[in-house]
Amino acid sequence: MKKILYITLFSLSTLFFVACGPYSFTGGSTGDAKTLQIDYFPNQASLVEPTLSQRFTQDMLDLFTRQTNLTTVTSNGDLYFSGEITGYRITPMSATADQTAAQNRLTITVNVRFVNKLVEKDDFEKQFSFYSDYAADAQLTGAVLEAAFDEIMERLTQDIFNASVAKW
Repeated sequence: MKKILYITLFSLSTLFFVACGPYSFTGGSTGDAKTLQIDYFPNQASLVEPTLSQRFTQDMLDLFTRQTNLTTVTSNGDLYFSGEITGYRITPMSATADQTAAQNRLTITVNVRFVNKLVEKDDFEKQFSFYSDYAADAQLTGAVLEAAFDEIMERLTQDIFNASVAKW
């Protein structure tokens, strides 16, 4: 009886692991794609932050190489990302009693074109946007700017990942 129980448990656990094989822990499914191409995202916003284009492009590459097994290429990738940064805006968010801003919001918007050469129905062109709030008496430079970029880039790149390969 014990032997039958062990064989049944072994069979069920083997079936479970085999059935879950094509899925990844990140939720991303790249299908049969083997290569990834991410073009440089130029800053076309009316207000230009000099390091933003390089930072965004690099953060996209980092996320996809960490969460997928795709090989990055400079041309003819199975999954292809291109686009531009279309918005970089600072707006006051909340006021104090003397009618001055207590908090400001940095919002970055990116237009992304995604082409899946293997599954054309997955192609899209979308705008992605996210923000970070910071104290109005702080200058948007140095550590404040880095913290804002960290928060915004993490969310933007994850949203793009989810829309392209995680299908969320």
